Amino acid sequence: MEYETVLLNITDGLAVLTLNRPDKMNALTTQMRAEITHAMKQAAHDARAVVVTGAGPAFCSGQDLGDASSTGKIDLEGTLRDEYEPMLKAIWDCPVPTIAAVNGPAAGAGASLALCADVTIATESAYFLQAFAKIGLLPDAGGTWFMPRQMGMAKAMGAALFADKISARQADDWGLIYEAVPDDAFEAHWRKRAAYLANGPTAGFGAIKKAIRGTWENSLEQQLQVEAHLQGECGRTRDFAEGVVAFLEKRAPRFEGR
Repeated sequence: MEYETVLLNITDGLAVLTLNRPDKMNALTTQMRAEITHAMKQAAHDARAVVVTGAGPAFCSGQDLGDASSTGKIDLEGTLRDEYEPMLKAIWDCPVPTIAAVNGPAAGAGASLALCADVTIATESAYFLQAFAKIGLLPDAGGTWFMPRQMGMAKAMGAALFADKISARQADDWGLIYEAVPDDAFEAHWRKRAAYLANGPTAGFGAIKKAIRGTWENSLEQQLQVEAHLQGECGRTRDFAEGVVAFLEKRAPRFEGR
């Protein structure tokens, strides 16, 4: 697929997917959602870590209200089911670690897109906003799933009802994201984080994702069984063997991702 609304660069095992409609604050269109979905699947196949970020001053302002899917007879249910769900699942189901590098405002579905990644890192000048209530709607694209799990029911309910902006610093303090970083250090910081993931024990990272996500549905006994099974799988990887040897030799491990 030839991309017109996103950029995909894969170097040294790291894929950087950039939302590339800076003049529109990277607002999402039907075409853009399809391109993100395709690019994520490509990155998952060819890279060992994926970063999603935005071009220009914004990360993503959500749905482009001038797009064809937002004009005329609006089928919100169909658009969410047929276009947003595949895009979000491509990020959520990605077998390698994902980072959302939130370089600016993340609003509506753009905030949900950012929260869908395994780790969300934001520049301190960024903010998160779910303003749906102001037009008689509810947070969508997974917003009502991500927010209460990551910052608690009380904060999620207030943010949705009052449609308040949540600064990156607040989001960090409330547990909505992993960390907020000063603007002048932001790109260097997320690239360092991403390089660590791209050069790490890929199978081990995948097991971490699976175990932590599954804990919501499991009892302690079930989770202990999941951990034992996954640990057994990880213990048979080349990366585990290399990690042990490197530890004994007091050197940095050279992981292969297998």
